[in-house]
Amino acid sequence: MIRPKLPPLERPEDFPGQTRVVWAREPHRVALAAILGALWPPLIITLKLWKPRNWMRGLEMDWRLVVLFIGFVAVPGGLWLLDKERRRTGRPATRLGVIWRFMFYGGLLAASLGALFALVQSVLQWLNASNVGEAVGGSETSLLIYGVGGLSVAVLVGVSYALWAGLCAAFIAFRPQPEVRDRLGLMGEREPD
Repeated sequence: MIRPKLPPLERPEDFPGQTRVVWAREPHRVALAAILGALWPPLIITLKLWKPRNWMRGLEMDWRLVVLFIGFVAVPGGLWLLDKERRRTGRPATRLGVIWRFMFYGGLLAASLGALFALVQSVLQWLNASNVGEAVGGSETSLLIYGVGGLSVAVLVGVSYALWAGLCAAFIAFRPQPEVRDRLGLMGEREPD
């Protein structure tokens, strides 16, 4: 079996995801990246297969609808923060950097929202209890279920969702940066390839 000869990995740009990128000039590409990034495929598929029982706002609302709503707020917000960071520091400059930022901050957002939900459930147990012992037992149960068990699932879902959103942002809202030619000879000598 003849294997194709792969190009050598000599520069950082040769590794996958290390191509320098800039924002796409067309604003509709950023909007498309935000919409497609919020439509995480596993969420959409499960919504089609298993219809939500409760579409109304409240504590009994289907969790997938809540996650979809958070995605429609968080993905455009992440793109806005990314644009703000790029204007200030010029980073991230690669597709891998865009994806990494979405995954990192998506995981942080999921962890913080999961912890907040566990605390809210714990406080609701205090308010619904008839005595102190029942309040402490209900709080402990809520923290174990939502804080310990639910938090790991929330972070897993958040990072997976953010990976999808980061891929959409990196490949739709960004384009490869054109190479700058050294017209005046001021960029230094470049070694021959």
